[in-house]
Amino acid sequence: MRTIQDELADVSLFAGLRPEHLALVAGCGRNVAHAAGEHLFREGDPADLFWALRAGKVAIELHAERRGALTVETLGEGEVVGWSWLFPPHRYAFDARVVEPVRAIAFDGACLRGKCERDHELGYELMKRMARLFSRRLAATRWQLLDVYGAPAAPGPV
Repeated sequence: MRTIQDELADVSLFAGLRPEHLALVAGCGRNVAHAAGEHLFREGDPADLFWALRAGKVAIELHAERRGALTVETLGEGEVVGWSWLFPPHRYAFDARVVEPVRAIAFDGACLRGKCERDHELGYELMKRMARLFSRRLAATRWQLLDVYGAPAAPGPV
């Protein structure tokens, strides 16, 4: 039977992390399952958790008043959902909705922040990796917004 630490080797965010750091990260994780339609979190909720997806899909959504939920990105196996656990004020910036049943490792953000404070090398490494993730997701959001709001206006009467 594979341990959480073994499972982390399949998650791109943790690839190449030193074994002792993987052990520290794994100590804050637990296996979870979520059904399609569930929300892992909603924008503005306290960011207490983040997830490493082992199976299933999660849509990262942004709510637009006149358009409803806009899917910014859909994440699947091997990807991480949530970065707000690391960055103050520790509130989620988007909604995350389960599209296909999910099996994941859920990590306690406060637990991991505490370990990062005690082991600055681990903290720096996770900060770099989460910043890359954050940057990629921000770019995806930008493209989604350009697609929605950047379309030319419909031609009017001539």
